[in-house]
Amino acid sequence: MGEKLAIDSKAYLSLYGVTSTTVMMTVLQDLGADVSFMIPNRFKHGYGPNSELFQQAFDQGTKLIVTVDNGISGIEQVDFANALGMDVIISDHHDIGDQLPNALAVVHPRHPQGHYPFGELAGVGVAFKIAHALYEEIPDHLIELTAIGTVADLVPLHGENRIFVKEGLAALIDSPSPAIAALCEVSGVKQQDITEETIGFMFGPRINAIGRLQDADPAVRMFLTEDPAEARSLASGLDVLNKERQAIVKKISEEAMQQVEQRYPDGVPHVLVVAQEGWNPGVVGIVASKLTEKFYRPSIVLSVDPETNKAKGSARSIEGFHLYNELAKNRDILPHFGGHPMAAGMTLAASDVDDLRERLNKQAEISLTEEELLPVVNIDIPLRLDEIDITAIESMRLLAPFGMGFAKPKFYLEGVHVASIRKIGAAQNHLKMELTQQAASIDAVGFGLGSVGDELTPDVKIDVIGDLQVNEWNGRKKPQLMVEDVRTDQWQLFDIRGIRQVSRWSKLIPKENQVFLAFKEETPALFQSLLAQPICTVAQVKAMSGSKDHLVLLDLPESEEQLVSVLANMKPKRVYAHFHAKDSQYFEQIPTREQFKWLFSFIKKRGTFDFTKHCDELAKHKGWTRESLFFMLQVFFELGFVTLNNGITEIAQSPSKQDLSEAPIYKRREQQIALEQKLLYASYKDLKEWFDATVSAKEEQIWI
Repeated sequence: MGEKLAIDSKAYLSLYGVTSTTVMMTVLQDLGADVSFMIPNRFKHGYGPNSELFQQAFDQGTKLIVTVDNGISGIEQVDFANALGMDVIISDHHDIGDQLPNALAVVHPRHPQGHYPFGELAGVGVAFKIAHALYEEIPDHLIELTAIGTVADLVPLHGENRIFVKEGLAALIDSPSPAIAALCEVSGVKQQDITEETIGFMFGPRINAIGRLQDADPAVRMFLTEDPAEARSLASGLDVLNKERQAIVKKISEEAMQQVEQRYPDGVPHVLVVAQEGWNPGVVGIVASKLTEKFYRPSIVLSVDPETNKAKGSARSIEGFHLYNELAKNRDILPHFGGHPMAAGMTLAASDVDDLRERLNKQAEISLTEEELLPVVNIDIPLRLDEIDITAIESMRLLAPFGMGFAKPKFYLEGVHVASIRKIGAAQNHLKMELTQQAASIDAVGFGLGSVGDELTPDVKIDVIGDLQVNEWNGRKKPQLMVEDVRTDQWQLFDIRGIRQVSRWSKLIPKENQVFLAFKEETPALFQSLLAQPICTVAQVKAMSGSKDHLVLLDLPESEEQLVSVLANMKPKRVYAHFHAKDSQYFEQIPTREQFKWLFSFIKKRGTFDFTKHCDELAKHKGWTRESLFFMLQVFFELGFVTLNNGITEIAQSPSKQDLSEAPIYKRREQQIALEQKLLYASYKDLKEWFDATVSAKEEQIWI
């Protein structure tokens, strides 16, 4: 085997991604080469080839450098290695610039002078093809590593990539590798159940986490070792680092989102560029993905080093904006960059960040249409719930593997009811629902969609897209929908009555197009210090033009008609009913006619009654409240049955006959109790029905 190499040098230095490194190390060691590896530390060395590492390799006696999954943009670095007397072989799959490195050889599936039929290989795929050439036969024992690297690199799963992954998955299920067993153990999956999703969501993040936080060498050693104990130890370390990486990503993502919202309060531009000192440069690519997912804009996230005044970061793009080509137009301020149409890495002077932001936005304004700035979801199969079948779902696996360029079918369920909904997970960031349609039902889970739980009300009708899977528990199989997105055109009523802590519900209300309404004059003083937004009066609402999406009813209206008028004027899509009532009358109720009769007879017999002196004594004697006693006296006074003078009550001379309900205070109490019963103390179902019926009766089509 050593003779096939026909290379005299005593040492090799190879700079790779984790799986690519393992593939190349395996083949070179099998063929008797004296080889070592070194993976650039992205914190110290940045992205791509690094002259400092080349010097270090030269000092150790290295004569040949082989790069995998990087190097195509290392023009100056390769020239530096050549000047030292070392040969360089470039093996890469990233986009090729205007100039190729002056290397001994450049192995690239899209080489301008080549005619390779499939140009979408991942970096590990290129390494596998080199291994194939060196072995002079297909290296089947490397197919599982190639599958892992291909899925993790997010290349399109067609052509040779599809073969790599399909064959690799079959090999992974039966793999004797200690590393695979260890990864399954720390990920909590069974080896016989490995799919492309296992690689993408369980293995990939753990393998990549170490390179994002420190040197990635332990991940390579895990794949190379034959010792199960060492593999388990190294895999456990990767698992710990992955948890640390998740916490770091969460913090930086929150800060980046806040930057965007503060910088662009009136709407985001065509391209987002955010930068900050102290951000971990190893995870900014993940943060960029989150920005692009949330705002659907090309996003660049940069970590600024105050000591070097350099900004290092990553970018993610959307369809229609070729990231590599657009960055290439700014070479004068981007000394180091590389990547694909949809992703890239870069280093630039911190002082040029603002300039880059301005330039890219001008470029995007020319290249991106308004339609391209709107995310589009292509639906494959519209379904009714009663059409979902376990056998059909299981047969879908025959089309696997799914991934980039060959996505899982998206199923569309229209007009299903939310029978139940709750947030799940330690951080309450996932969603669990039961969806119904006529007699059929299905469980639905939305990972990362926990916030949607605050935006849907019981029994609302929704449209859902997602992936159908089979959930097996205790030998029982049930269909399950993995939710990707949710939409509803129905108006919704959010019940926040009785929640005294304003902070518990105020944060759930979207900030855009909202109105906090107070019907009573004293209400704003109760809430203004607790709310960051201004509180409107009924008069201000009537003067508003156009509809408002989110209406918060802070207190009870004076009447049903007042509330109906507000709704008709505002046409909200969401109503948040708080209905604060400082002096509720509902439980006080109205005294009975027997109570009124007894009190009138009591005053008549005594001739006078000193309310100021004897109110509490009489109320206690009769088991009434002070408020009830005062209310009855007020009714008598308004009807002219009694006179009141400095707290002294006397029967009026020749009072006219009138019904108690004719007293204004009596009418107001009746109306208040009825209003509280309908709005404040009704069940959610009855309250919703009242809103629906009231609006329908007025023939106002206000819910859109």
